[in-house]
Amino acid sequence: MHEYSVVQALLEQTENVAKENDAQKVTKIIVKIGVMSGVEPHLLEIAFNTFKEKTICDGAEFVMNIQPLTIECQVCKTVSELEKIHYCCPKCGSIDVKVVDGEDMFLMTLEME
Repeated sequence: MHEYSVVQALLEQTENVAKENDAQKVTKIIVKIGVMSGVEPHLLEIAFNTFKEKTICDGAEFVMNIQPLTIECQVCKTVSELEKIHYCCPKCGSIDVKVVDGEDMFLMTLEME
């Protein structure tokens, strides 16, 4: 389960940002998780709740925004959010598409005291 290593990296990044801003505590963490990031949100939440204790994030609210797969058709230039993971333009049917969003995980916001 690589979610544990993802959470450890997230906590390290959070602690570094908090130190840079002279914060004593992180009260809220918001992350964006793409559906194709390879991260399972439920497992990530379990890992976060397991490892946050005795860190600057102890007691912090953890919010996950799930980002659907977004593609841009290189033929008709239509940008689409896909409900099913199907690399095909829903407008013209072309498979010549570029992924715009939905493959990564990002730390979006930290609320600190």
